[in-house]
Amino acid sequence: MKKIDFKLLFKFIIIALIFGVVGAIFGGKMDTFDNLNKPSFVPPAIVFPIVWTILYILMGISAYLICTNNTDEKFRKRAIAIYTLQLAINALWPLFFFRFNMLGFAFFWLLLLLGIVLVMFIKFFKISPVAGYLQIPYIIWLVFAGILNYTIYTMN
Repeated sequence: MKKIDFKLLFKFIIIALIFGVVGAIFGGKMDTFDNLNKPSFVPPAIVFPIVWTILYILMGISAYLICTNNTDEKFRKRAIAIYTLQLAINALWPLFFFRFNMLGFAFFWLLLLLGIVLVMFIKFFKISPVAGYLQIPYIIWLVFAGILNYTIYTMN
């Protein structure tokens, strides 16, 4: 069994969390969300930062597992390129939803994100099944977020 480089693992987690912080900064104030009509199944506001923190930590761990895997470098680079792309797309979603109130566009942006995350899941799984499995909560949350985004869009 390979020894874990905790310093490198921590760097991967921090990088993922930074993308989350950037997304929150893009989103701006939550005034928009507070003033929208929302469905009964919307979670309390405190749930979102907790869930996203956990998801970003899982993303960082997965990326670490991919980058430290002994598989072909070409496959690792492609997987990490998709990973980086999904981080950027994810960071932009709050900009469209919260700051610009583009609820419909944000929904389609989220569908794009989900598609890219599914591609990432497959690539990660082929290299490291554990790295792939760690993305399942993210996929489930994105499906829920998509339903929530669409419902809020239709209600407003």
